[in-house]
Amino acid sequence: MSSRLIGVGVGPGDPELVTVKGVGALRAADVVVVPVMDTGERGRAEATVLHYVPEEKVVRVVFALNERSDRARREAAWDAGGERVAGLLREHGSVAFATIGDPNVYSTFTYLAQTVAGLVPGVVVETVPGITAMQDLAARSGAVLTEGTEPLTLVPVTAGSAVLKEALAGPGTVVAYKFGRQAAEVAEVLRETGRLGDAVWGSALGLPEESVRPAAELDGAPLPYLSTLIAPPRRDGGRGGKL
Repeated sequence: MSSRLIGVGVGPGDPELVTVKGVGALRAADVVVVPVMDTGERGRAEATVLHYVPEEKVVRVVFALNERSDRARREAAWDAGGERVAGLLREHGSVAFATIGDPNVYSTFTYLAQTVAGLVPGVVVETVPGITAMQDLAARSGAVLTEGTEPLTLVPVTAGSAVLKEALAGPGTVVAYKFGRQAAEVAEVLRETGRLGDAVWGSALGLPEESVRPAAELDGAPLPYLSTLIAPPRRDGGRGGKL
């Protein structure tokens, strides 16, 4: 039988937001891999997984999760992580990889699966969808992500504030991920595009240190790296106005 690598989305941090299918996949796998930074602290994916599977089943694998400037270091970490997971697949029939959010949305799992596919011929790669930070923030803040024919644009602010500004100049809701380090720039772009008033941001969703605030309260101070922003469009047409 072919070995199986399953990317499991475990949500943005609240262990109650892991789907029933996700819990089943974690428990059915022979081992569960969780990504950790080289500093070694327990990340959100690992903390969530430990609510559902015993610690002895969890394998911690180091990835350069926040590395953007040193490509060689990042690639080396991906290669080493891929080799580690490939070794686990040779020993076990199925390996689950837990990722915050969804495995097909800005996830390390994408790069891991590409690497492992080249190391383990015939490996079957599957994914189990997870609840994303934008969905959780919308629920906690009361922000409506889309209505009627509105588009939804998701932007990682690591791509630069100009990309965010271009998205905000268009129609529909704009969601920004990973904007914490550029919070001051983001606040200014929101003001320039007239999107500040209805926008909200959140971090550490579902955790004791959770913060959900109006974007108008952004004061330029740096925020946690994994902060999420929702900037809805102006909706003046009444109920169903965007149909």
